[in-house]
Amino acid sequence: MNPLNDPAVVYLRALLSDRLHRLRAADEDERSLGASAIEWAIITAILVGVAVAIGAVVKGRIDKEVSNIK
Repeated sequence: MNPLNDPAVVYLRALLSDRLHRLRAADEDERSLGASAIEWAIITAILVGVAVAIGAVVKGRIDKEVSNIK
């Protein structure tokens, strides 16, 4: 069976095709709104990365202290 004929892949291709068509047909104002959304997504991804890094450091220190108690 061809994996590209899988219903999930067909749906994803149709969804992406529709998004690309809308993006190409959009006015300049709509494109700037999309750019703003992308900027927010990048900022959010950076903040999530920082939060994960801080969480990893805190977990490491807690695990170290727990091992010292035992």
